Amino acid sequence: MPVADAKTILNNFASTIPATYLGQDRVNYLLENIEKMNSDERTALRNLFNKFLTSTIERDASDIELGGHGNGGYIWLRIFGKKERVKDFSQFTEDESAIIIINLLNTNQRKYLLLTKNLDFSYTYHYERKNSYVRFRADAYFDLDTLALNMRVINLSVRSIDSYGLHPNVLKTLSHTYIKFGLTLITGITGSGKSSTLDAIIDAHNKIDPAHIVIIAAPIEFVHKSNASIIRHREVGRDVLSFKDGVIQALRQDPDIIVIGEMRDPDTIIAAMEVTDTGHKVFSTLHTSSAVESIDRIVAEVHPNEQERIRNRLADVLVAIISQKLVPSLDGKRVLAKEVLLVTPSVKAAIKNNNTSEIYMMINQGASSGMITMEQDLKRLYLSKKISMENAIAYANNKTVIQQILSAF
Repeated sequence: MPVADAKTILNNFASTIPATYLGQDRVNYLLENIEKMNSDERTALRNLFNKFLTSTIERDASDIELGGHGNGGYIWLRIFGKKERVKDFSQFTEDESAIIIINLLNTNQRKYLLLTKNLDFSYTYHYERKNSYVRFRADAYFDLDTLALNMRVINLSVRSIDSYGLHPNVLKTLSHTYIKFGLTLITGITGSGKSSTLDAIIDAHNKIDPAHIVIIAAPIEFVHKSNASIIRHREVGRDVLSFKDGVIQALRQDPDIIVIGEMRDPDTIIAAMEVTDTGHKVFSTLHTSSAVESIDRIVAEVHPNEQERIRNRLADVLVAIISQKLVPSLDGKRVLAKEVLLVTPSVKAAIKNNNTSEIYMMINQGASSGMITMEQDLKRLYLSKKISMENAIAYANNKTVIQQILSAF
C-alpha cells in the first residue's frame, strides 16, 4: 500500500479523537479504540511499519525511533552509534505515530501501557529479502504526553565467543564444563552490546555442553535453538511476572545455567546470588562501566544493614566481570573495548574487606591470567590503528591513566 493511502487511514482514525481530549487523553483514546479499525486497515499500517524496519536493517542501523514530541515528526535511526533524522521517510504527526505504535500491540500490552505508561516488548516480522524472521527489542513510552517508540534490531546471527579476543583463562572461567557454578557479570551502558555477549556465551555452551539453560529477559531478544543444550526462554511480563520470580522458579526447573537479562533491583540481585550459592552457573548484566563500579553498585543497592552480608556473599559467588564499550572506529563503524576482572583470592579479600579501590591495580597487573583494564584495551585498539587517540581518551574510565599510557606515542 502506498504511504499516501496509509496516511489517509491514519488521518481518518485520528479525526475520531474528541477535540476536547488533550495530551495523554488522546493517546488513551487511541489505546482503548484501536480495535474499531478494520483488519485490512490495521494490516496496511503494520505493513507500512515493516517497510521502515526493512530500511532500518538495510541501512545497518541498530535502532529506530518513532513518535513522541522529541522526534519532531521524523523517524530517526541510529547508524554506527549516531542518531540521524531520516528525511526520505514520511513525517507523521504525534497522533499518527501513536496509532502506528499502538497498532503493534496486543490487548494485554495495551492495557499494561495504559496502566504503567511504559512497555518493554519484542516484535518479529518477516524480512522478505532474506526470507527470514527478524526480531526487535522494543520500548513504548511517553514523551511530554505523547507516545514514543524505540526498537533495537536483534542480530540475525550470534557472534562467536572466539571473536571477542578473550584470554584462554577467561574462556575457561565462562565455561560451564570447566567451572560449574559462580556469577559472571557483563556490564556496560545501554547499547554497549551486553546482550550480544550473553548470546555468544549461550551459543558457545549450546554447541558442546549437554546442559539445561534458562534465560530470563525483558524482553527475550535472540531466540536460541536447542542443540547440545536444552534452552528455555522466559520473557518477563509474558512467561513470568518478574526477574526475581523467574530466578526463584528456575530452581525448580533443573537448570545448570541461568541467564538473567538484567539485575535491576535488590530483590533480583539477592536472588541471583542465592541461586548461584546453590551450585548453579549464573550470567547477568548491569548498567555500569567498570568492574569496580559493578561491585560497588551491587553492594550499594541493598539496605545499609545488609551491605556487609551482601559484600561477603558477593565475594564468595563472583567469578568474573566483563565491562564493555562500543568505541567509534577509524573505518566509521564501532569496535569493542573491554575490561576483564577474574576473581582471584586477592580480589575476593578486597571485596570482603571493602577495599575495592585496590582492585583496579590488581586488574592492571593481572595480564598473565587474562585480566585487562579498559585503559589497557583502549591502548591496544589505538596502537592497532582501530581507534583514534581522541576516542581512546573519550571512552576511558580513568582519563589520567589513559593519558599517561598514551603519552609515549
